[in-house]
Amino acid sequence: MKRKMKRSGFTLVELAVVIVIIGVLAAFVVPRFRNSIEQSKAAEAFNYLACVQTAQECYNAKWGTYASDVNSLEIKFNTPKYFTVAAVAAGSTGDIESSWSLTLTRDGASAGYGAYEVIFTEEGFDSASSSIPAEVSPV
Repeated sequence: MKRKMKRSGFTLVELAVVIVIIGVLAAFVVPRFRNSIEQSKAAEAFNYLACVQTAQECYNAKWGTYASDVNSLEIKFNTPKYFTVAAVAAGSTGDIESSWSLTLTRDGASAGYGAYEVIFTEEGFDSASSSIPAEVSPV
């Protein structure tokens, strides 16, 4: 009697098909993963600026003017890790007493988006002046 030989393992064609499937899945997943990471970093800037906006309103209620320096605001929020915080500037009216503007600029590698800016004013997020890409913006 002949014994049947037991075959184990995968053929080269089966391995090639699996590698192609993994490659196709990675082509879809990697860009979305990079976008989600950049969104979380942008959310850090939006949280910081929302905190500054609230503190500016409290400062304005107390002193009748907006603060010209973030350090004079009563906020307990760390400066963003991935953004450079500019100085507080006068806003649309040109006078710090009635308006303000604060710009955060993205530092370092930003998943191919470059050094975009997030700008807040006394009215909130300034989408017209900000250069943050729409697919990254948490708003």
